[in-house]
Amino acid sequence: MKRALDLVLAVVAAVLLAPVLLMTAVAIKIDSNGPVLFRQRRVGFDNREFLIYKFRTMTVMDDGEAVVQAQRGDWRVTRIGKLLRRSSIDELPQLFNVIRGDMSIVGPRPHAVAHHDQYGALIASYALRHHVKPGLTGMAQIRGLRGETRQLALMERRVEQDLWYINHWSLTLDLMIMIRTCFVLLRHEVY
Repeated sequence: MKRALDLVLAVVAAVLLAPVLLMTAVAIKIDSNGPVLFRQRRVGFDNREFLIYKFRTMTVMDDGEAVVQAQRGDWRVTRIGKLLRRSSIDELPQLFNVIRGDMSIVGPRPHAVAHHDQYGALIASYALRHHVKPGLTGMAQIRGLRGETRQLALMERRVEQDLWYINHWSLTLDLMIMIRTCFVLLRHEVY
């Protein structure tokens, strides 16, 4: 049922948001040099790597052994990138990750391979997040745990929320998280 809901919602959203996707791609090309899409290796269900798609919001395309998280006032964020990150429009290409089956609409947010390795070594329960597909949004995001994680304690809190979600999953919970995500996006600023 979860996969069916994911597929229907992702296809409908991609079709309805096609004009936004197209305008965003044009704006990125006008604003800065480089590709429209940012692709990065992430770790998903059952510790399998996949390529995540996002609109490019930075002047760098980090995907190696060391990936530096974006932070408030980051000089690497492009002019249009600031708007895309603040509105989370940069995340919309992940609808295609959902359609492909790499991701779900709701689940733990996937991390870059470098961050997966780093936090997996520091947080004992970190690997348990990979018992479900990663999501566009999740419990941690609606509870205010978005953005950079400068302190280990912030990532530990994210992991706690992810594991709570996994242990209490239901379609009703997914729908509640989707609805709450809309409100979070309307009032929360991300850099």
